[in-house]
Amino acid sequence: MKQQTLAGLEKYAKKTRRAQFLSEMDRVVPWAELCALIEPHYPKGSPEGGRPPVPLERMLRIYFLQQWFNLSDPAVEDALYDSTAMREFVGIDLGREAAPDETTVCKFRKLLVKQRLGKALLKGVNEHLRRQGIKLSNGTIVDATIISAPSSTKNGDGQRDPEMGHTVKGKEYFFGMKAHVGVDSRHKLIHTVQVSPANWADCEALPHLLRGTETKVWGDQAYHGQTEAIRAVAPGAQDCTNRRSRYRGGERIDHVTRAKNRNKSRVRAKVEHTIGVIKRIFGFRKVRYRGLEKNRHRLEVTAALTNLYLMRRMLLRAAG
Repeated sequence: MKQQTLAGLEKYAKKTRRAQFLSEMDRVVPWAELCALIEPHYPKGSPEGGRPPVPLERMLRIYFLQQWFNLSDPAVEDALYDSTAMREFVGIDLGREAAPDETTVCKFRKLLVKQRLGKALLKGVNEHLRRQGIKLSNGTIVDATIISAPSSTKNGDGQRDPEMGHTVKGKEYFFGMKAHVGVDSRHKLIHTVQVSPANWADCEALPHLLRGTETKVWGDQAYHGQTEAIRAVAPGAQDCTNRRSRYRGGERIDHVTRAKNRNKSRVRAKVEHTIGVIKRIFGFRKVRYRGLEKNRHRLEVTAALTNLYLMRRMLLRAAG
């Protein structure tokens, strides 16, 4: 086989979708602002010498790669050696240095979870968007989606995660947790998240998804009858959740209520786009960690990155 030259490889080089995505996100993520939130908790290095810590922004970039491409700690280390686009995004030159190993990545992730910085990152991203002229409206759409968890007991403890729950939806059995989101009705931006076992009713998380300044609240029929709960948090809010339209096992249909629900769903459906980014594009369909707290943190960080992804074109146009 004829040996390929460097010039021959570059002749047909093409910017891949992954490289294009990373190039866009590199420009829209407010790195300095997010690093400033983590910096007070990040190791400064030992005064006696020794190996200095990996630069904070580099570790944050690696952590975001995990969320965007649904990678475990060992998988993101392998991906950095395998993908030129990822190495360029992180800023690693293999001719001079090695990529951080999976232990370093794991320690950084645990640091973020321990300091509960997921909520701060979500708030920091939304504040950055506000300064760019992308303001949250006074309308909130609430919804929940099931995130599956392993139901097998073939592990060290010999049991399933006790913090997860099981439920039935559409005659299908699920075991895992629910991810509850409160979404801005104008831009589809997530402003609040909550997690619970899968067997919790959607309406139980409703008070935790509102900011208190809402004038309208949309939701599907799972939030029917929660007007008082809405008013307790947001006194000036109008309950725009869908109402029940079928009675006696579907034998009688209230067509007036059904038509009203259809009109409400034109707004409520926006939340499905946001959940689609979380589950279909970023791959957060299954939990990666045991316990609700670690998965809450992942959901908060994923929500922040989802907001940047949804607004990326607007931010890129503003940046020129």
